[in-house]
Amino acid sequence: MDVAQSGSSSQHRIAGDRWAWQESLERYLSGVSPESDVRITNMELLSGGAIQENWLLDVHVSGGPKAGKHRWVLRTDALSVVDVSLSRTDEYAVLKTVHEVGVDVPTPFWLCTDLGVIGREFFVMQAVGGTAAGHRLVKDDSLVPDRAALCRELGRNLAKLHSIKPPQQALGFLPAPVADPAQATIEQYLGFLDELPRAFPVIEWGLRWLRLNKPDPAESCLIHRDFRTGNFMVEQGAVSGILDWEFTAWGDWREDIGWLTAKCWRFGKNEHVAGGIGALSDVMAGYSEVCPREVSPEELRYWQVMAHVRWAIVAVQQAERHLSGKQHSLELALTGRLVPELEYNILTLTGGRP
Repeated sequence: MDVAQSGSSSQHRIAGDRWAWQESLERYLSGVSPESDVRITNMELLSGGAIQENWLLDVHVSGGPKAGKHRWVLRTDALSVVDVSLSRTDEYAVLKTVHEVGVDVPTPFWLCTDLGVIGREFFVMQAVGGTAAGHRLVKDDSLVPDRAALCRELGRNLAKLHSIKPPQQALGFLPAPVADPAQATIEQYLGFLDELPRAFPVIEWGLRWLRLNKPDPAESCLIHRDFRTGNFMVEQGAVSGILDWEFTAWGDWREDIGWLTAKCWRFGKNEHVAGGIGALSDVMAGYSEVCPREVSPEELRYWQVMAHVRWAIVAVQQAERHLSGKQHSLELALTGRLVPELEYNILTLTGGRP
């Protein structure tokens, strides 16, 4: 979720032309669905799209192998995009790659790069049931009756993802893996801070601590980089789909563990280290069913500090999107108010000492 912003080439949300592109989208969907006629009966903009827009499509397909009623999701860029996030073409390739190794993701159907359809690149995938609402998943036992089982399932999904090693021809657009991902990330974040209009000494302190306490690098693998409560759907207590792959990169597998377990993503359930859902030991038990690995307390602490530093930088940058006038948004403005708590977590984790 590292952010450097730019304006979208479109001047309005697709929401402003809610039905204007229905006919062209129906033509496109009919064209990619063999011997089928596709009609959209309803479109709904899903919540939570600061970087991407996700549209739930209720469709009726006449003829062909997909005949019947379906719920699909169209994913495209939001008003402001993020320079370091993947394009929709690249994210679609990631989704197909992880789907092939058994990661629980929505089935990807079609990619469209023709700007004549809706004015932006997009892809269409299967809609999955359940909820991703973190504040509900961490507190409502009716949604997650067996927290240990869900944590093991999350661990298995992470291990399958991390089994993908470079090089991968289908993922040739990703920057080449670096010898020391932590050091490269530290340097990138220092660059982000240098571009901000004011100083953030606690975040800089955190980066100094990360530089001085850096562990030996792990073997490079594919990582999600935003694997957390809120980015996976849960239905009947099980993972129905892992979402939001726009920050995927080659990196250190422990980064995903640190991000999932960071206090900032526990939604107030701090006793449940794994995203407010349950125990890290259950996540790693599921992980070990696929790949026998362990994360030491020192490694976990390191990558949790990295997670809080990263989220603090993102929060500052998102607030700047609002303050600069690039995108007036209450959501972005409120994100900036998270920074003091994140800074407190950084100081607590580092013990105020190098």
